[in-house]
Amino acid sequence: MRRVVVTGLGMINSLGLTRESSFKSIVEGNCGIKRISCFDASDFPVQIAGEITDFNPEEVLDAKEIKKADRFIQIALKASKEAMLDSGLLGSDGKCDESLSDRFGVSSGAGIGGLGNIEKNSIVCEQKGPRRITPFFIPSALVNMLGGFTSIEFGLKGPNLASVTACAAGTHAISEATKTIMLGGADKMLVIGAESSICPVGIGGFAAMKALCDRN
Repeated sequence: MRRVVVTGLGMINSLGLTRESSFKSIVEGNCGIKRISCFDASDFPVQIAGEITDFNPEEVLDAKEIKKADRFIQIALKASKEAMLDSGLLGSDGKCDESLSDRFGVSSGAGIGGLGNIEKNSIVCEQKGPRRITPFFIPSALVNMLGGFTSIEFGLKGPNLASVTACAAGTHAISEATKTIMLGGADKMLVIGAESSICPVGIGGFAAMKALCDRN
């Protein structure tokens, strides 16, 4: 079987918008857990989370395209671009070299996907009726659209896989990418793990099952 190596890394989280700033914050002993600011959590038993507060999606998407991609996809594009640049595999046009693209795939993972979008459109459906649901709802919320958006963004035409396995999804995405290369299904794979479930139903649901710390 073929040997597999990692050639590029990218990261975005509550400690930093890049892998270097994230690692620097970790080394300095900083904490990324803070009061939730994206919605009013004052009535929730859990009011803290690892929230990314200073990310601008216009860094990776045109303003008119932002509404077509849930936040978990937006942050995935940010980290993916850093990893692709780090690997040296992007051309001046921001795309993968055409000679590599047919054998360059994507393996993505998320536990839930666009939970905030699901919540928002459920409320719209209940209060305003089904005709008011945005046509971008389903395409922006599905986990496999991580691979869809990134493969289009970078021109990757190889295998496109998605793992939806809760907290293990990112690890499974790495495993599936590794096996794909080892078995000859692709020469290169972009691996993505992303989540954005800090919303009322997300925090409320995980708090209800006692899966979150309530030491606010």
